[in-house]
Amino acid sequence: MMYSLILWRDLALSDLIRSIIQMLRLSKKSSRDEYLLYLKLTALGVAVVGILGFIIKIVGSVLQLMG
Repeated sequence: MMYSLILWRDLALSDLIRSIIQMLRLSKKSSRDEYLLYLKLTALGVAVVGILGFIIKIVGSVLQLMG
C-alpha cells in the first residue's frame, strides 16, 4: 500500500476506521529518552519564539518613543 496524504472527508467511514487502525499498528510508543528529547526541543522552540517576540516588541517600543 502506498502511503500518501489522505483527505479524511473523502473516505467512507469503514475506510477511515481501517486507516486509523493501520496507523495505530504502525506507531510505537516513544522511549523515555525520546520523550525527554522532544520535550526539550519543544520547550526550546517555544522559548526562541518568545524571545524573538519580546525583542520585536522592545524594538517597536523604542522606535515609537524615538519617532
